[in-house]
Amino acid sequence: MKLLSMTPGEIKAIKQQAAEQYRDFKARGLCLNMARGKPCVEQLDLALGVLEALHARSEFANSNGDDCRNYGVWNGLPEMREIFGQLLGVPADNIILGNNSSLQMMFDTISQGYTHGCGGYTPWCKQGDVKFLCPVPGYDRHFAVTEYFGIKMIPVPMLKTGPDMDIIERLVQDPSVKGCWCVPKYSNPTGITYSDETVRRFARLRPAAKDFRIMWDNAYCVHDLTDQPDELLNIYEECVKEGTEDQVIIFASTSKISFPGAGVAALASSAKTIASLKTRTTVQTIGSDKLNQLRHVLFLHDAEGVRSLMKGHRKILAPKFNIVLDALENELAELDVARWSHPKGGYFVNLDVMSGCAKRVVELCREAGVELTDAGATFPYGMDPNDSNIRIAPSFPPEGELRQAMELLCIAIKLAASEKLLFERT
Repeated sequence: MKLLSMTPGEIKAIKQQAAEQYRDFKARGLCLNMARGKPCVEQLDLALGVLEALHARSEFANSNGDDCRNYGVWNGLPEMREIFGQLLGVPADNIILGNNSSLQMMFDTISQGYTHGCGGYTPWCKQGDVKFLCPVPGYDRHFAVTEYFGIKMIPVPMLKTGPDMDIIERLVQDPSVKGCWCVPKYSNPTGITYSDETVRRFARLRPAAKDFRIMWDNAYCVHDLTDQPDELLNIYEECVKEGTEDQVIIFASTSKISFPGAGVAALASSAKTIASLKTRTTVQTIGSDKLNQLRHVLFLHDAEGVRSLMKGHRKILAPKFNIVLDALENELAELDVARWSHPKGGYFVNLDVMSGCAKRVVELCREAGVELTDAGATFPYGMDPNDSNIRIAPSFPPEGELRQAMELLCIAIKLAASEKLLFERT
């Protein structure tokens, strides 16, 4: 029976039961963390071969004869760029490699736009107020980067097909709008993959600002959880067809493929954009970690090697996502106090609880020893107007701990919802 349809007496009974269960959980003294989408130990162990890859070698040259122990190769090893090229559908010559963090490459790209301009245009810091479009709910670290530079963030609702393109097409007619954040496949946190038409509409954008950039963070391009994964249309190819390839900058990394702390990041774009970014990159560094890139090349071999490795990740992650979804379905579906996503990949389950309850739910879980992502983190400035969205990250905890965390989360949702309804009805 739906909670909203219950009498005050029935709601009080639900609240009393949830409160008793909650007290029991607090007494356990739990200390569980599912605040971020971190790979678990078992996932990290899958890539231990990366660390062994150089042990048997007597020389450390790449296919061009460059000694990977030395300076040079500003854009990264061609073999590793080829692997990313195969995964992203972009020519290897149009890729720059970085170290473990694609977020750092995104930060540097925004920083260059802010201090020196994009594509030779006036730096954003000299253009007055500048703005970025932010699909919501979205990735908190994207929002943190733009907030750091004082760039005004404009929320754009996510639909089942991706960001609301009607709104985006209207907003980009404002010349102060300089870019849009995107996680196009298995979006963080909704799990949505942009439809073909959404990708084509991004490629067809004709913004008023010539220095507008689509920040295409394809973080989960190979992170499938099912036998029928989502397919993402190639944004670069669509932009080439439209003559807009200078507008899109694609990012990816091996952070959730090999090691988050010792992976390889990549930035891909048009030849013109790469040439522009080379000016900054060659001042910033004489070359990223080529030995680490070589280790990855020797371990992964090619894109098929990446996909094979990711099947191992799927075997570990899929059962954890099932634990989350089963708990939500079994404990909450009948009460109709929450909605959640059923992602085919990525790292998150998107949860919407009753309006006005998300902060209370997160607070209850934290007080009982389970750390969740802060309520509101999936919106610019941490401000969820409905106070309803919570990001669930199932990857890191062991399955037993995850079951406990989900049991507590469901209790907290029932308790928060019943408290709210009783308050409203008295």
